[in-house]
Amino acid sequence: MVSYPHIEVRVDGAIGELRLNRPADRNAMSPEMGEEIVQAVAELNGHDELRSVLILGAGKCFSSGGDFALLDRLAGSRPDDGRRTMRTFYGNYLAIRELRVPTIALIHGHALGAGLCFALGCDIRLAAEGTKVGMTFVRVGLHPGMGATFLLSRAVGAARAAELLLTGRVIGAQQALDIGLVSQVVPPAELDATGRAVAEEIALCAPIAVAQLKATLRDDGHRSLGEALDREAACQAIDYATADMAEAIAAFRGKRPPAYQGK
Repeated sequence: MVSYPHIEVRVDGAIGELRLNRPADRNAMSPEMGEEIVQAVAELNGHDELRSVLILGAGKCFSSGGDFALLDRLAGSRPDDGRRTMRTFYGNYLAIRELRVPTIALIHGHALGAGLCFALGCDIRLAAEGTKVGMTFVRVGLHPGMGATFLLSRAVGAARAAELLLTGRVIGAQQALDIGLVSQVVPPAELDATGRAVAEEIALCAPIAVAQLKATLRDDGHRSLGEALDREAACQAIDYATADMAEAIAAFRGKRPPAYQGK
């Protein structure tokens, strides 16, 4: 595996890990870390055996959001310069959406601003009890960024997203669960094991179908029902010709668990 200054990447068989690793700075998100995310996504996509990736933060929290050193540097800059810098910043971190396998964000401590956006870029989000999350951009003088106005609405609906964005309110893990921002809340000591259990469930499923589904869910905000039906039919037509489908049928007939190869 490649060694990175600001993140850690590991692959253990079917399950990978990508960990933000600036614990002394509460995993504040710098441009340099974002560039490493892009490299790590390319690296992980090269592991054929990979079936899912856990996204974590080192130390006491998932991420406190954008590095204030970047904000300080951009304060007073020309609008064109700021726009280009931030557009690159957003794209680098949201490259996490380009992983070909499902991603599971394990949120602990807090995930604020861009840190929460990074978690929203993942396919599944789990939280530890006591976690705090919030879109705090307006509280530090900023219009929300890094896909906040798009990703949060998709997760919790337009009305709740508007309230959270406009107030910059920080909420607890249970409220995040109640509004659908996360799918499970567990004791802190159980967060990693719970995330790995979900990853292992995914790993039991047909890899080609899972990768197709990840792409389908990622783009669902732009489809009518008819377009969704077209996409589903096209994907299933591909699946019928795979060795995984033949294995599924053989396993069903043999009354045994399938052993998928992603072919």
